[in-house]
Amino acid sequence: MGLDSFLEVEKPLEKLEEKIEELRRLNAQGTVDLADEIRLLEEKALRLKEEIFKSLSAWEKVQLARHMKRPTTLDYVRAITTDFVELHGDRLFADDPALVGGFARFEGIPVMVIGHQKGKETKENVYRNFGMASPEGFRKAARLMKLTEKFKHPLITFIDTPGAYPGIEAEERGQFVAIAENLTLMAGLSVPIVVCIIGEGGSGGALALGLGDRVIMLEHSVYSVISPEGCASILWRDGKKAPEASSFLHLTAQDLEKLRLVDEVIPEPLGGAHRNIEMTIQRVRKSISNHLSQVSALSLPELLRLRYQKYRKMGVVLEFPEVRR
Repeated sequence: MGLDSFLEVEKPLEKLEEKIEELRRLNAQGTVDLADEIRLLEEKALRLKEEIFKSLSAWEKVQLARHMKRPTTLDYVRAITTDFVELHGDRLFADDPALVGGFARFEGIPVMVIGHQKGKETKENVYRNFGMASPEGFRKAARLMKLTEKFKHPLITFIDTPGAYPGIEAEERGQFVAIAENLTLMAGLSVPIVVCIIGEGGSGGALALGLGDRVIMLEHSVYSVISPEGCASILWRDGKKAPEASSFLHLTAQDLEKLRLVDEVIPEPLGGAHRNIEMTIQRVRKSISNHLSQVSALSLPELLRLRYQKYRKMGVVLEFPEVRR
């Protein structure tokens, strides 16, 4: 893997893997047998990788969730669906490339897929606005949701965004209204909804696609009301305290599973989703298939009742009356 593939926490591993690659090249030349040396170094690298990734901090998980080589929405859609037809535009203002969606078939079943789309390199990230959708993106999503309800097709959404685009022009075009309308729409949508958080789930930009019957999440993805940098800027007026803010936000998949805000945490390959993209995608496919089959078996009244109960239970605090002596 390239040098840009290693996070700061992986620096001890970087030199070791470079040495392994160098020995593999020499071994391939056939002049000397280095198989034993390579095997020993591979075992050492595996032990080191296991040690690093079993004790990641919340901030390190944020960095992993933002990794440039992590699979994107379109990677998942192209791998786990067939006959994907991307639909464009909100029919009001413009098309937003930061949010993609369209009809497809998932395991032979017609579905609608919608998700945030980041780029794999700087030029594409600029085009995709780093996955930060504008009002026209959320209104495009709403149009597609209404369309899939018309045809009674299940909805699958993929979340991967630092948040909605915060520019003045987005606010002028009704950013907060577009997000609120999506939440209202998804709450009453008469089709099964499975939400999958594949990277970074930030603020209202994530919530606009995040209200579902089942919410699943990759092991090293994050989901939060605000970015760590934004939180640190508000609390301490210092964005450099983002690592500290991360530990207080309870944004990791493990935190959210304990709080019962997500229904399943999908294990990632050792080192993160980008280390074995094919394995990651197949695990996500299996999880979506499992949850979609369960909610699709419900009657419409039961589906809506359970969805309502799911979100009514979130954030409930039990208070016990003071014991009188």
